[in-house]
This record gives sequence, C-alpha cells and structure tokens, in this order.
Amino acid sequence: MGPTMITELKKWKLACLPNELNLVFPNNAGNPIHDSSMLRRHFFPALKNAGVGRIRFHDMRHTYASLLLDQGENIKYIQSQLGHSSPSVTLDVYAHLLKPSNPKAASRLENSIFSETGSKMVAEGTSK
Repeated sequence: MGPTMITELKKWKLACLPNELNLVFPNNAGNPIHDSSMLRRHFFPALKNAGVGRIRFHDMRHTYASLLLDQGENIKYIQSQLGHSSPSVTLDVYAHLLKPSNPKAASRLENSIFSETGSKMVAEGTSK
C-alpha cells in the first residue's frame, strides 16, 4: 500500500462514526456492514465504475495470490499476506498456479556457478 492509500484510509477512519469494535468500515450505526449490503451498495457499483465485469468479492483474494505467485514471490510471504496457518495451506490451494519450470532460477544458478566468483574459478585454479 502506498503512502496515499494509507493517508486516505486514515482520513476515512477519522470520518467514521466511533464504534465499540473500532471498525474501519462500519455501517451507519457503527456496526459491521452486512455482506450483502456491502456488495450491493459498494462493491458492485465500484466494479461497474472501474469497467470490471461482475466477479465474486473473494475473487480479488485469489487474483492477489495469483499475481504474487506469478511474480515469483516467496510462498512464506504469500502465506502471511493471505493469513493462512502455514505455507503448506497456501500451496495446497494455489499449487496448480505454480510454473513447472523457472528459467529465472535456472539462470541465477548458472550465474552463481559460472560467475567470476563461483566454482568455475575454483575448478580452473585447481587444474593448473
């Protein structure tokens, strides 16, 4: 989250009615927003305004996880972002999205082995 997003959330929180549960997004009475009300009043109109087709609210969570995996993010980080109890839970849910090969990892390994500071120098140095 960028600094602008944090600033906007702080402004929103200050504008919200004080409530016993210290909710960031309470309803007008200071209570938790009912899920169907949130979808109808906020989520679906936001999708329409953004030009996004109708999706389930939970689809955003899957999209976020999928994007992190596609970027090669660490599974432990993804697990903590999603609130899963362990990385194995995250892998159980999202393993089908993992790529069967990772050319970037292969390239890093190759560079490590054959770089000027890698084992190629050691092997060359011992043959003299």
